[in-house]
Amino acid sequence: MNVLRFADLCASGAARNQRVFIRADLNVPQDDSGAITEDTRIRASVPCIRMALDAGAAVMVTSHLGRPTEGEFKPEDSLAPVAARLAELLGRPVPLLANWVDGVSVAPGQVVLLENCRVNNGEKKNAPELAKKLAALCDIYVNDAFGTAHRAEGTTYGIAQYAPIACAGPLLAAEIDAITRALANPKRPLVAIVAGSKVSTKLSILEALSRNVDQLIVGGGIANTFMLAAGLKIGKSLAEADLVGEARKVIDAMAARGAEVPIPTDVVTAKAFAADAPATIKAAADVADDDLILDIGPQTAQRLATQLKAAGTIVWNGPVGVFEFAAFEQGTRVIAQAIAESSAFSIAGGGDTLAAIAKYGIEKDVGYISTGGGAFLEVLEGKTLPAFEILAKRAAA
Repeated sequence: MNVLRFADLCASGAARNQRVFIRADLNVPQDDSGAITEDTRIRASVPCIRMALDAGAAVMVTSHLGRPTEGEFKPEDSLAPVAARLAELLGRPVPLLANWVDGVSVAPGQVVLLENCRVNNGEKKNAPELAKKLAALCDIYVNDAFGTAHRAEGTTYGIAQYAPIACAGPLLAAEIDAITRALANPKRPLVAIVAGSKVSTKLSILEALSRNVDQLIVGGGIANTFMLAAGLKIGKSLAEADLVGEARKVIDAMAARGAEVPIPTDVVTAKAFAADAPATIKAAADVADDDLILDIGPQTAQRLATQLKAAGTIVWNGPVGVFEFAAFEQGTRVIAQAIAESSAFSIAGGGDTLAAIAKYGIEKDVGYISTGGGAFLEVLEGKTLPAFEILAKRAAA
């Protein structure tokens, strides 16, 4: 995908003395008092801001936070905690500006944070009148917010239509490069891990991947539905019996081109969904009517680990068992370690996946960890994200 890159503009000196508008993703979790509980997204935004400051630009940064009502600013919607954390990370003041749509005062070498962009009327619906006002604020628009790349909003799409220059920040550019490497030009075998509670939430992703990957590893409740499709009993495990036919179609589509959906041969079961429930390893064919399948068994885990270690490219979305419970985490742990030890290029995304990566300390062993949730899933589904689309259009113009 060909897009203009902010790093190239900075390297050429084109950003000096220019007004740069950065759309970041600073939507961080907060406790009841408004204190930030996890600041990964803020830290991830710092390289782009520093790049702009080092290039001599006048820098404006904005983001959404939470789910504010347009036109009704409330104290809990404020980016004030974000501004304070950004100032700490940058080692300089970061003034927070409200009511900024009609004009922003910022000098070259300075940075300001613009209040929650989703409070602005017309942001979510990408109103042209708002988009044109936003574009008038800057000489260069930079999208560095992959987490919102699947939304066509004022600060993610509209402004890019009208700004003099529209480009990708380093975080967004890295996502584009990783996605291209993993899905558009993958080294084979390409193995995808898709896990979660329901097939229905990821059916279109499974169908899209079934046309491209060499192995499609399913986990969690999704795997249970696929086990039903393979003729196995799953007891009282979470599954969607009405989608067994769709699962069968995915299995058949893969098989028709010599690819595979590995079905578990052993599982870890319990009689109740609880952290202290006794765990029992049994063959997949021996699941009792009152069993809950909460993890893949050791035999299955080792077979999948062997396949992952032989892969050329790995895409990972979702743990394969209830990894939050010690008795049912071994499958996810083995998968995580196999990905870490594999020479394959790996890309991982999704909240539970990132939690598993952190739990098993393999951050440095994963090729690329995506910062997007919904955006990452839409990429796996084969969709063209609106933010990518408009930046590519502007680059080609």
